[in-house]
Amino acid sequence: MAKLLLVEDTPEIWDFLSRRLARRGHEVALAHDGQAGLDAAQAAPPQVILLDMNLPVMDGWTVARRLKDDPATAAIPIIALTAHALAGDREKALAAGCDDYHPKPIDFSRLLTQIDAALEAAA
Repeated sequence: MAKLLLVEDTPEIWDFLSRRLARRGHEVALAHDGQAGLDAAQAAPPQVILLDMNLPVMDGWTVARRLKDDPATAAIPIIALTAHALAGDREKALAAGCDDYHPKPIDFSRLLTQIDAALEAAA
């Protein structure tokens, strides 16, 4: 399947998502803060990034902007994972460089559909 980078600082979420995505055949790399996520994406570019927006060290908004500003990582689809589900939050994530938006709590079936769509769009 696909190589995914999950940038998430909540252990319950990264454990749940990484195990379920791996069972679907995806290779999942983990980063637990924004700087580690940025470094991981630059060192070994994944096919899709699942990016929490509220991260320690460097927030997801900054990570997304830096990835999209770097020609080596600009084409990697980013799906924002966030508890921010108020009016305008989706637009804020897209404006930061995310290609899609998934509000928490995670709807795994919907997230799989979004990952498939991101992979297809990037192909």
